[in-house]
Amino acid sequence: MTRLTDYEKKYRHIRIERRDGILQMTLHSDGGALVWGGGPHEELSYAFADVGRDPENKLIILTGTGDSFCARLDEASLGKITAAAWDHLYSDAKRLVMNQLDIEVPMIAAVNGPAFVHAELAVLCDIVLASENAAFQDAPHVPSGLVPGDGVHVVWPLVLGPNRGRYFLLTGQKLSAHEALTLGVVNEVLPREKLMPRAWELAEQLTSRPRLTLRYARVAITQQLKKLMLDNLGYGLVLEGLGACDYWPDKFK
Repeated sequence: MTRLTDYEKKYRHIRIERRDGILQMTLHSDGGALVWGGGPHEELSYAFADVGRDPENKLIILTGTGDSFCARLDEASLGKITAAAWDHLYSDAKRLVMNQLDIEVPMIAAVNGPAFVHAELAVLCDIVLASENAAFQDAPHVPSGLVPGDGVHVVWPLVLGPNRGRYFLLTGQKLSAHEALTLGVVNEVLPREKLMPRAWELAEQLTSRPRLTLRYARVAITQQLKKLMLDNLGYGLVLEGLGACDYWPDKFK
């Protein structure tokens, strides 16, 4: 059985704290805003598994550090993309999404600023709050020359609708917090200083409900997403890998 002491200091890019069963995961790079790369990609996949296996967790809050949720990608950290290198990324990417969906307690995303890299991790949460300076984009894929295959091809057409979702992915469209609210991507937009208090207010409200009610509600409302990911995540990753092996090596010549 996994306990908080097993993983609370385990991850370089995730600050973990818990109070009254509410566990907050704060993404960061050296204490500042998270810069996505190979390290966070691998770590978060394992962290979601640890969090999901801890029976003392009643609810998860996922947020970022400073004025950014995740706005930058360190492309060089991914290294040269070969079939062998992609196999590692493929494995981490599957676990990143599936381990998040396997967490059997509600998740609240508190998007504290631009979410341009793996914004779907916030959108996959059950409640999505955004600060007024937040914005959403899928920057690492088509705008960077990659197939939008590691779950974004499932999430965004589902959340935005097929036509808006495909446009969002293909054009690299940026959605402001208020546009995201209008389109149903987020549930509330708040001033930056009120974001985390609101996340904790909702968390405390939810955790006052019966424990099994919360747990099984999460299981029920993520079942459709899990089925979609099981059917489409691996296929999308293979297509992304094929495109990356053809294009990515030329980026760093």
